[in-house]
Amino acid sequence: MEEVRDRDLGTTRFARREAESHGTRDADDMTPPAPDTKPIQLSVVVPAFKEADTIQEALNRLIVALDDLSLDYEVIVVSDGNTDGTEERASEVGSHRVRIEHYEPNRGKGFALKHGASLATGEVVVFIDADLDIHPDGIATLLALLRSSGSDAVVASKVHPSSNVAYPLFRRMQSSVLRLLVRVLFDLDISDTQTGLKVFRRPVLDACLPLVNSTGFAFDLELLVHANDAGFTVIEGPLDLDFRFSSTTGGAAVVAVLRDLLSLRRRRASGRRSGTWLA
Repeated sequence: MEEVRDRDLGTTRFARREAESHGTRDADDMTPPAPDTKPIQLSVVVPAFKEADTIQEALNRLIVALDDLSLDYEVIVVSDGNTDGTEERASEVGSHRVRIEHYEPNRGKGFALKHGASLATGEVVVFIDADLDIHPDGIATLLALLRSSGSDAVVASKVHPSSNVAYPLFRRMQSSVLRLLVRVLFDLDISDTQTGLKVFRRPVLDACLPLVNSTGFAFDLELLVHANDAGFTVIEGPLDLDFRFSSTTGGAAVVAVLRDLLSLRRRRASGRRSGTWLA
């Protein structure tokens, strides 16, 4: 058996050479052919909370974009304690590649991503938000960067020079302050840790997800900090974003973000001192 390793998507394919190019099967050999065990190449995890009005359109757009990739893929929609019909609406999407996972109560986006990733079977795993803000065509762009750069993860960034994003000056200032804090507190040279489109090779998630304790805002940041500290290469890529200003950015939200950042900073410092941060 000849093993051919595809580094582009981190998968392994096996090509079997026949002993004879025109051999025939013995009539007495009734053993059924081996099932197709080719691994899923791409898993897409979609956390969904109160998305009943848009989840079908979002999934249909996602499926079209994924079909164009010519890859074996699965879509895992994680219904995060929904009571508005998101789960039911998602289950009406007519694709055998889409599976719905529902649990109660609501546990937060970070928990939903971690749960979905634990069920993913692909050698590359994509995280993408369930709303219609981010164009799913961006997945192809990030996969191309993953392949060409040889990196372990690619994170979509609103401030990437090739990104197509229009959002207000105040939001840009908020993002700049957050980037500075992240760089100072965690030595992480990633300009946008929170945008809802990320691509990971499986070894990154296998190594880092069990270590992540955050379930809310800080989940993405903690995952990337763990990956960076563990020596994985994380780069940024462009995206197209239809910014809808649906998130809360008031005083309470800012305080919560700062609290999460400082809490993560303390846990990281304590874990590094005790040798348990990456253990």
